[in-house]
Amino acid sequence: MEPLIKLSSPATKEFWKIPILFEDETLLAIDKPACLLVSPDRYDPERPNIMKLLHADIARNAEWSRLRKISYLANVHRLDFETSGVLLLVKAKPALIHLADQFGSEKPHKRYVTLVQGHPPEEMFEVDAKIAMHPIKVGLMRVDPKQGKRSRTKFETVEHFKSYTFLNAFPETGRTHQIRVHAKHAGVPIVGDELYGGAPLLLSNLKKNYSFKRGEEERPLMGRVALHAESLTITHPVTGSEITIDAPMPKDLEVSIKYLRKFAQ
Repeated sequence: MEPLIKLSSPATKEFWKIPILFEDETLLAIDKPACLLVSPDRYDPERPNIMKLLHADIARNAEWSRLRKISYLANVHRLDFETSGVLLLVKAKPALIHLADQFGSEKPHKRYVTLVQGHPPEEMFEVDAKIAMHPIKVGLMRVDPKQGKRSRTKFETVEHFKSYTFLNAFPETGRTHQIRVHAKHAGVPIVGDELYGGAPLLLSNLKKNYSFKRGEEERPLMGRVALHAESLTITHPVTGSEITIDAPMPKDLEVSIKYLRKFAQ
C-alpha cells in the first residue's frame, strides 16, 4: 500500500492525500498535488500551503509525523502552485544546507514533462534566455536580455499531435516560472498556462461533432498549467550516492494525452 501523508485545511475545508515517493532518515520526497502552494504566498499568507500544513501536523503530533519521529522538516526547492510532481524535503538542517548548495550550483538533474501548444522547430532544442520579473505586472516573469538572470532550459520532443506537442523539459537553472517563460519564448506556450499565453485543453477542440450538455459549461481536460516535475536526481547529503526520485504522471495529464492520441493524431 502506497504510504501517504493526509493533510487538511480547516480554513478552506480542503483535504489532500499526498503520496510519499522516497524516504530515509534524512530525506522525505512527496508527490506535490497541483493547485497547492509549497510555501506561504507573500500576497496572501492565509492561503493553504504544504509547509504550513506539515508544520501544523508536526506541532500537534499527527500520526504520520509521530511514527517517523519528525521534529524538523524543510523544503529544499519549490514548485509553482499549479505544477505537480517531485518535491524534496529534509529532516535535518545540515542536509538542507548541503542540498541548498547543490541546487545553488545547478547540480541536481531535473526532468519535467509538459504539454504545449503548437510544434517546436526541432525535435531537441534549447532556450538560453535571461529571465527577470516584469517591471509592472506583479507575479509575471519575462525574457529580459539586459536585466535578467542567466537561464537555460533544454527541451526534447516525446510525442507529436495535431496542434500540440508533448515534451520533456530539463531546466539547468532554477528561475521562477523558467520552463513556462522559455516555452512561450520558443513559440510553444504550455497548455493551460493563461499567464503566458497557453489556453485550456478542451475536448470540444479535439473531437468532431462534440455535443455539449445543455446548461453545463465544458470543463477542460487540462485547465491548469500542464507541467509536471517527473524526475529529480541529486547527490545524497549523507551517503554521497546519487539517487533519482520519480513521480508518476498525474491523472489530468494522463487523460489529456489519451484523448490527444485518440482524436489528434
